[in-house]
Amino acid sequence: MSDETIKSRISRREFIRKSAEVITVTTIGAELVTPAEAAPALRTASDWVPLGRINKSKIKIPRLGMGTGSINGQVQRDLGQEGFNKLIGYAYERGVRYIDTADNYKTHELIRAALKANKIPRENLFIQSKLPLKDETLANPMATIDRYRKELGVDYIDSLLIHCATKGTWVEDQKALMAVFDEAQAKGWIRAKGCSCHGLAALKAATTNGWVEVQLARINPQGHHVDGDNPTNPHDPQGKVPEAMKEIKAMHDQGRGIIAMKLCGNGDFTKAEDREKAARYAMTCGFVDAAVIGFKSPAEVDEAIERINRALNVKAS
Repeated sequence: MSDETIKSRISRREFIRKSAEVITVTTIGAELVTPAEAAPALRTASDWVPLGRINKSKIKIPRLGMGTGSINGQVQRDLGQEGFNKLIGYAYERGVRYIDTADNYKTHELIRAALKANKIPRENLFIQSKLPLKDETLANPMATIDRYRKELGVDYIDSLLIHCATKGTWVEDQKALMAVFDEAQAKGWIRAKGCSCHGLAALKAATTNGWVEVQLARINPQGHHVDGDNPTNPHDPQGKVPEAMKEIKAMHDQGRGIIAMKLCGNGDFTKAEDREKAARYAMTCGFVDAAVIGFKSPAEVDEAIERINRALNVKAS
């Protein structure tokens, strides 16, 4: 075979490879070529994905995050610093590079020590914290945000949320706090801002509030600890799935980043099939960017990764 013939065949192969999205099976002479590029890539829990359309999708987040607020952080604190260090290190090695915390959980300093112990580079992580609507934190919220940075041992927080808004009037009530978040964002102390809500009244207010960039939303198809319309108890565990998901989808359609929580029903889903159902719903509903689950053991990390990976690729299986 001549050099020119070989070059000709190589050129034809390159043309076919680059056209794989249109021509999936092509015959060259008697040879059948199936381009490897035509196979759909598997999605995983460790993928970094755009968080909504914030800053034209420049902010990315891992699909699966580790929560540190089980029973308001007691579960993680009870591990002790050494146990927590090992759990953070294990989750990191498995690709869980998103950590969710809050002032209420009292885990900021646990996280700082664990990152140092595991020598984890700051740029390899997405860290989210939350500021509660309490007098002591609202007295000087800029100082509170600075305290968070020092407790976490970081220069900036990837996402900072107003924690647990419960009133339909929270947007009007918290204009001064929202202005401080804006200032902190301009200073580079936080990258994205948003809120978490308890109750449909607060959730509906968030939907119509263009200030919100990130929504930490209670999502599972069983409706357990999903937002409901109990006027006397916004924390009522009996939520209303269609009504809550309508609001969350509307936020997603506006370009908000949506992070799902309560995939284990606030820890009440002791049956594996319930956790599987919730993971599949969150990953296939079409309006969730990422999810956070509270862990206390390597086995729980492994289970969550397995469930999320399976849910992400259910159509390809």
